[in-house]
Amino acid sequence: MNTDDLNVAFIGLGAMGVPMAGHLARAQLLTAVWNRSHDKAVAVAKEYGVAAPATVAELIASCNVIALCVPADADVLDLAHTIAAHAQPGTLVIDHSTVSSLTAKSAHDRLAANGCAFLDAPVSGGVEGAKNGQLSVMVGGDAQVLERARPVLACYAAKINHMGEAGAGQNTKAVNQVLVAGIAQAVCEGLALAERLGLDPQRLLPTLGAGAANNWFLEKRGATMLRDEFKVGFKLALLHKDLKIVRELALAAGTDRSIIEKSLADYAVLLAQGHGDEDISALIRLKRKSRDS
Repeated sequence: MNTDDLNVAFIGLGAMGVPMAGHLARAQLLTAVWNRSHDKAVAVAKEYGVAAPATVAELIASCNVIALCVPADADVLDLAHTIAAHAQPGTLVIDHSTVSSLTAKSAHDRLAANGCAFLDAPVSGGVEGAKNGQLSVMVGGDAQVLERARPVLACYAAKINHMGEAGAGQNTKAVNQVLVAGIAQAVCEGLALAERLGLDPQRLLPTLGAGAANNWFLEKRGATMLRDEFKVGFKLALLHKDLKIVRELALAAGTDRSIIEKSLADYAVLLAQGHGDEDISALIRLKRKSRDS
């Protein structure tokens, strides 16, 4: 698909969706945006110089590619149903949400029945990656459909990897979230210990970062969590939601769930304490005081 022929709409203007849509606007590919809160869609549309239709059905009429980045499985399925009912055959739907692979397969089949194409294409890289256009995109679906989508994905991705058939992108994201949760457990626990031992963060963090302990989470969140700044990135309520999906996959696969269950339990405590909108690094709140102490 030539970029001159692309008219892209973006649905879901959260912390990730707004900057992703912005990259499309700067590439002159974005034609319209939609959000459950219409006021937000109007504000983003004004900033990017695009339309903000009142309904998804109106949005569909203006585009041949629709990118989604919405919170829940039900949102993806509802949108797939609406798009299938109103879109022209050949419309391409790229779903950047994090949902179950079963949801991805269901959306794929619903859209395919009406002549539309679908890719499950969850992303990793955090809000920083979205803002900098450096996301990693893990794609499930037909390889030829992915080639049609590449000019869109390239606007905000550093890596675009085809993982297999429909659902494979979401299964890859599930594995990604286990690693994210496990790394957060280790970094938060380690830095809580460092605080208790009286180590200087300005010396500690570059020292850790220069060795085998270095990782993205330590680099991006180490200093902020030690300053009790928890408004910087991926909301812990969303990781908790994602890990519920991962738990079902692990149960079906029969694999160990130690990190999954520990993280679900810890983030449930933080949610109950009212910290759901904080970054996942807020886990250090629990690590600072052992439950056994």
